[in-house]
Amino acid sequence: MTSALFPTYARADIQFARGEGPWLFTESGDQYLDFASGVAVLSLGHDHPHLVKALTDAALKPWHVSTLFRIPQAEALAQRLVAASFADLVFFANSGAEAVECAIKTARKYHAVNGAPERFRLITFEGAFHGRTLATIAAGGNHKYLDGFGPPLDGFDQVPFEDFNAVEAALTPECAGVLLEPIQGEGGLRVFSSEFLQKIRALCDARGLLLVLDEVQCGVGRTGRFLACEHAGIKPDIVALAKGLGGGFPIGACLATKEAAKGMTAGAHGSTFGGNPLAAAVGGAVLDVVLDPDFLAHVSQMGRELRQQLMSLKTQFPTIIAEVRGEGLMFGLKTSVPNSDFVLAAREEKLLSVLAGDNVVRLLPPLIIDETHIQEASARLTNACARLSGTVKELGAA
Repeated sequence: MTSALFPTYARADIQFARGEGPWLFTESGDQYLDFASGVAVLSLGHDHPHLVKALTDAALKPWHVSTLFRIPQAEALAQRLVAASFADLVFFANSGAEAVECAIKTARKYHAVNGAPERFRLITFEGAFHGRTLATIAAGGNHKYLDGFGPPLDGFDQVPFEDFNAVEAALTPECAGVLLEPIQGEGGLRVFSSEFLQKIRALCDARGLLLVLDEVQCGVGRTGRFLACEHAGIKPDIVALAKGLGGGFPIGACLATKEAAKGMTAGAHGSTFGGNPLAAAVGGAVLDVVLDPDFLAHVSQMGRELRQQLMSLKTQFPTIIAEVRGEGLMFGLKTSVPNSDFVLAAREEKLLSVLAGDNVVRLLPPLIIDETHIQEASARLTNACARLSGTVKELGAA
């Protein structure tokens, strides 16, 4: 059957009929362990009863009333995000890219209202991924995503990953701030060290720069803290969230201090569907679960157990897995075989994972997994590695 969709995705020929927790089921009854979570979206897994009820209840009320009027659900969600973080104010969007766009505009506008409109440039890092809009692909700097779309939007100066000297060298009178992901997702699960993040925070303070964090993938409990930057003990000026905040329902959020958002006055930015009642209701339901201290402790504990299993797998199959990276329940396996081969082998064992840069395979399970799911994942990954190990041996013999 010919699809009427743009052919912009290399889709596997699998259709899922239903989901439950970390499991997905096809029409024919095949059962897959979902350690992709829609690329870190399904923070509470599939068909979570609390999220289903929140969305169902919200659907019985007005779905859309325009941002020309107050939306109590959005106001309540914003207040909870503020209470849980460094922020004073929130702007709601519908995706991660939109949230990052808002973050970029907020940083630029801050300097403009302070009398320095020439300060619009942001320092970014190699390996970054900030979205697919024209501004966010320019910020990411990946030629694969830039190709064919004309000259990249000006205003981004990219430096090597975790190279503080390069950051200092990139500083100019036009610099507005630093934009980074505490853990690069698409870039290969590369984790910025706490020491580096602390140095960047201090540099921004000393130079009057804004620290802008993209936590679209690593935020909302994914690392065992509500925000990944909390591991470094730093407070940013602006943060972009999305993915896990909606648990599968489209939502994005730009969080900022009152000072950083001082330029975002009436008319400065907007979104037709941002903060709509349905999205805000589901976002609130996600926070009901994620903000429970016991839940975040559970994520940390499951992360430790999964790491232990992955390290054992690396020891058992050193010709397949070269490195284990990540934090909490956000892991990457740097493989010695093509990562696409690993993802396919895992899928043949009915385990879903995600490709990343630097020849890395991402494991992003729902945050609600328990020990039995980790053991099951370990068994399936072991079988996938054994399958690949046999292939490697055959190639070596040839």
